[in-house]
Amino acid sequence: MALKAGDKAPSFKLFNSEKKEVALEDFKGKNVVLLFYPQAFTSVCTAELCSTRDDIAFYQELNAEVLAISVDSVFTLEKFKAEQKLNFHLLSDFNKEVSRAYDSLYEDWILNMKGVSKRAAFVIDEEGIIRYAEVLDNPGNLPNFGAVKESLNSLSQAA
Repeated sequence: MALKAGDKAPSFKLFNSEKKEVALEDFKGKNVVLLFYPQAFTSVCTAELCSTRDDIAFYQELNAEVLAISVDSVFTLEKFKAEQKLNFHLLSDFNKEVSRAYDSLYEDWILNMKGVSKRAAFVIDEEGIIRYAEVLDNPGNLPNFGAVKESLNSLSQAA
């Protein structure tokens, strides 16, 4: 069943590109922008994450932490993060459990690959409640970052 605004965000603990465990609960008291993306080093994913990198001050001003999740290995993510100078956590969902929990997983992907994260965006508030949810079926499309930012703005105004 698809997650929607008002649902409790499924908790998780994943390794980041620095091989350290990161849990959703680590960010209690902060808003979280949770981005799922299919694969590092692909054109649309690189454009999306570089755009997020360039907007990081906006997210920080609204007490938001950006977490980006793919099924890539931590070793791939380490290289991708360094090459693109990304300034937020890249998390490896190599076992596909978190992508599945967020209903953001392609069971079948290109070139007969199985189990790749869908492109998706979630805004999770300081208490762990989803305030915005968007899961895209077409990997060539980007999330509506205007709506993500609007959701964060409304959370900061409510505080």
